[in-house]
Amino acid sequence: MPHRERSYSSAVRVSTQEEEMQKQKAKYLKILSQQYPTLETAACEAINLRAILGLPKGTEQYVSDLHGAFYSFDHTLRNASGVVRFKIEQAFGMTLSESERAELGMLVYYPEQKMRLIFQAMPEVAARDDWLAVNIYRLVMVARLAASKYTRSKVTKALPKQFSYMINELIHEQETDPDKRTYYTSIIREAIDLGQGASLLVALCRLIQRLAVDHLHVLGDVYDRGSMAHRIMDTLMHFHSIDVAWGNHDMLWMGAAAGSLACICNVLRISLRYNNLDTIENGYGISLLPLATFAMETYADDPCEQFIPKGEKGMNQRLVSQLHKAIAVMQFKVESTLIDRNPSFDMADRQSLRMVDWENYTITIDGQTYPLKDKVWPTVDPANPTALSEAEIKVLQRLRYSFQSSPGLQEHIRFLFQVGSIYLVKNGDLLFHGCIPVNADGTLIPNRIFGKPLVGVAQLDAFDKAARDGYFLPEITPIELAAHEGDQSTSGHARKQFGQDVAWYLWAGPVSPLFGRSKMATFERYFIEDKAQWKEPGNAYYKLREDEEFVKKILAEFDADVTHGHIINGHVPVRAKDGEMPVKANGRLIAIDGGYCEAYQGETGTAGYTLINDSHGLKLAIHRPFSSRHHAVDTNEDMVTELKIIEKWSHRLRVAETDTGIRLKERVQDLKDLMDAYRAGDLAEGTYFNG
Repeated sequence: MPHRERSYSSAVRVSTQEEEMQKQKAKYLKILSQQYPTLETAACEAINLRAILGLPKGTEQYVSDLHGAFYSFDHTLRNASGVVRFKIEQAFGMTLSESERAELGMLVYYPEQKMRLIFQAMPEVAARDDWLAVNIYRLVMVARLAASKYTRSKVTKALPKQFSYMINELIHEQETDPDKRTYYTSIIREAIDLGQGASLLVALCRLIQRLAVDHLHVLGDVYDRGSMAHRIMDTLMHFHSIDVAWGNHDMLWMGAAAGSLACICNVLRISLRYNNLDTIENGYGISLLPLATFAMETYADDPCEQFIPKGEKGMNQRLVSQLHKAIAVMQFKVESTLIDRNPSFDMADRQSLRMVDWENYTITIDGQTYPLKDKVWPTVDPANPTALSEAEIKVLQRLRYSFQSSPGLQEHIRFLFQVGSIYLVKNGDLLFHGCIPVNADGTLIPNRIFGKPLVGVAQLDAFDKAARDGYFLPEITPIELAAHEGDQSTSGHARKQFGQDVAWYLWAGPVSPLFGRSKMATFERYFIEDKAQWKEPGNAYYKLREDEEFVKKILAEFDADVTHGHIINGHVPVRAKDGEMPVKANGRLIAIDGGYCEAYQGETGTAGYTLINDSHGLKLAIHRPFSSRHHAVDTNEDMVTELKIIEKWSHRLRVAETDTGIRLKERVQDLKDLMDAYRAGDLAEGTYFNG
């Protein structure tokens, strides 16, 4: 009897669940009927979606490690990692010379600047008009190729309103038809005669750029030492389709925007180290006056020799050095407090100030004693070296307020949370910035900071959730704290604080998938002469990723396509000059550190890589350093030196075979269910659901 009772109970639960699902389905169909109120409208939409499934899949572009290098990144978007030039080769490879094709490419990338340069040597109006006519015609040919894999509706949405009808006619008409030839040429000539030729040309160039890439994947590190991360973020926010796998530098800024003092100190220290304050001050309007006032007073007699900024000289070097040292010392203090607050981080070895012998100014690491290169520590109390002074507390409070109240920074960070995550699985491929922490034997390393050991996908999901908690959970107010008699753990404050601490851990933690190293030797690099202590051993992942079976194991862990999928990640520059290849594990892993950071280009031998995934296969774009827009426009020298096919699909992939195709098929089925409901009389055509 007990067994039969359990069976009956189970059957009742199943029946109840099915009934609830049917109710939810009926409710959904009623809502869907608002958009498609008749059988015909539902059928037409289903037909349209089914047709889209047969189109070639859109082109995806992958970039990584932008590091604030706006102009290099912007050029990569304009040339679509060589896709635009490939379209030009398709259209004119047999009819235009190499130099003419290169000039046409640069015209697409920088239409206003290139026209201005050409017209300087072409003062006659008639000559300019003829040039416009020829190049508008050429651009129409390229635009036609770029638009060929999209619906007419999608192309129309990408057009500027003032030229929408005109360009639609040009790219969808065949000028070889005698009946259409006059009509076709008259559109171009009339636009020029009415003074709109240059504007039409620019609109065509913008359209080609827009259609060259259907979706952009950013594999982390928008931010770092470069001076224009804010401009990159503005560009990304206006891109038509994008996702982001967060990098360790991104997470640092995300934590800073949330209010993490450890993250704020690191962000400022890095910016001061490279004397690059444009994003901080001009981009986000964050005032460094409180820090400057404190630094000038506190370190007035300190040469700050270990803190002289790198790179080009900008603002007063002496002042920057003082600010740099002031924020670095505060960083070491607040990081130590954070580590105290989170014993599960297991990072006591990074509490460097507590390891210093303040009488002799030495530090002992792994039994070896080293002298400090700097003996001036006016804000450090040897009895309690990690305690902030009153003045330091006031400075940090004002800096936190500035970060949390910067409209530009908050807008950009919210966007990163909106379109980003710690990892992405797209069309069977696994995308992430750094690594999946593993032991030397390839087994996943458990992380215990979340109260229980987590590995692989569960670990990364927990990191993602904690980072969002640190930013989005509301701040605790004094009234709320008083209501709980000062016990912060009874409110959301503990989760918010932990989330902000996790953001810092993702930046520097020993089992961080974004960092991928066992330690961050910041203190050692500043204060210890012996470079052996500067080493930051990388995770075993970076050796094992050469092995195809290991890559398949990681793909399986994240429910990606083990048979055909790839891992695509950045973070670590590919040292091409030492013989390292970006394509690893028999083609199953592609490392695309973008090489935008000039500091790495001498070490790697290239300016990095980007990746193109289109309906034909995978193509790796190999880059040369980008000098400037002015140089590119003058010389027609592109950034892509080669677009190399690294994998060719067995057939041309269609939308139906992508994640988008799966969603469209589900939508088609919903529409079919709606049509069945209309036919069965379960829903009346032409009626709307009001709740």
